[in-house]
Amino acid sequence: MRDTPGERAAEGAAPFGIAEVTGVSMVPTLLHGDQLLVRYGARLTPGCVAVLRHPLQQDLLVVKRLVERRDGGWWVLGDNPDAEGDSRVFGTVPPELVLGRVLARYRPVTPGRQRSVGVLASWLFSAVRPVASRRLRAR
Repeated sequence: MRDTPGERAAEGAAPFGIAEVTGVSMVPTLLHGDQLLVRYGARLTPGCVAVLRHPLQQDLLVVKRLVERRDGGWWVLGDNPDAEGDSRVFGTVPPELVLGRVLARYRPVTPGRQRSVGVLASWLFSAVRPVASRRLRAR
């Protein structure tokens, strides 16, 4: 995941930032290439999607769903159960590594796609969506 003004925002300069999703760990909620509106320092609750520093490689930013608070921090999971790289691999994430909450995603037009009225209407309907919390089921 790339963070545009995120480094600055996470340190208090701006409360909002834009991040870009890379990879498939959050499919179907987020797709590779989606742009995210991130609120740094927002209130975090179980079920929300958040931007965090990878606990084992802190120069890497990742986006995951916060599942629950545990001793030592947040248990986080990707929405794609077949993808690796979440708390099942690295354990809990300390609270200071959770940078902000994802508020919305913007899905850009796919390059090379036909620009018919139906395709554009479908894109307009799905391009910008809030990324809401969802009820979590025990796994």
